[in-house]
Amino acid sequence: MLDYDLHCHSTVSDGLLSPTELVARAAERGVKVLALTDHDDLDGLAEARVAAEQYGIQLINGVEISVSWRSHTVHVVGLHIDPAYPPLVEGVAGVRRGRGERAQKMADSLAASGIGGVLEGAYRYATNPGMIGRTHFARYLVESGRCKDVKSVFKNYLVKGKPGYVAHQWGALDEVIGWIRGSGGVAVLAHPGRYVSGKKPMGRPTLLELLGEFIELGGQGIEVVCGSHTPAQYAEFGRYARELGLLASCGSDFHGPGESYRDLGRLPDLPLDCRPVWAAWETVPGAGMPRAAIA
Repeated sequence: MLDYDLHCHSTVSDGLLSPTELVARAAERGVKVLALTDHDDLDGLAEARVAAEQYGIQLINGVEISVSWRSHTVHVVGLHIDPAYPPLVEGVAGVRRGRGERAQKMADSLAASGIGGVLEGAYRYATNPGMIGRTHFARYLVESGRCKDVKSVFKNYLVKGKPGYVAHQWGALDEVIGWIRGSGGVAVLAHPGRYVSGKKPMGRPTLLELLGEFIELGGQGIEVVCGSHTPAQYAEFGRYARELGLLASCGSDFHGPGESYRDLGRLPDLPLDCRPVWAAWETVPGAGMPRAAIA
């Protein structure tokens, strides 16, 4: 089992645990190398680093950025980023700014279908109001008895074609990869299995087009082992990584106890012949600071 977990979320975005609590849980579950990858926000990294030093974990600075590609929303994880790199800081701030407007439209859509008071309820779950998102709506709808769990809310209300879904323009793929690479980080396509499953998948031919453009623009990695992937998908995306020359990443995509596909850490090994994403990291002699070794 791997002791790396390179995809998880804290209360800075839509997780249930503070950065400190998240690191403590990771340590308890045997994680040695952890990346905090909050959605479109870098503010939890400093707190997480203090906790990581306390618990003896290596913390990788990370972020997960929302991207609009054609008619699809996809996510790109940045690993080993510099959280002080101005274009990255300004870029994710720009992506965040649209969340409040989208939240209001989601609430209006749900109200039109007979479900009122959702916006106020969702904001009660958003520790960081600037990061209001679908997961906060889902938690409130569970609390109000509309669904038994967060996954059911997404299925019935918050995906394309359902009452609470609102299309939104996020970051552009070229810009997002540029922010990550410019900061010295590695750009990884997150949870590709989600894009080819569900009610309205993009389909594998379109996924391959996405991957081709991703690579052309400087994308370097793909999540092979992740919380929402099946064992068959580990093999499938491991094959894509090998055939396309992509680095293979792994992460639980943990949001909170009882709410995620899987808990922090204890992830299955990457498939054989995959080059792990951490092969792109090396230490600059004398500086003590990591950088991406892959051009």
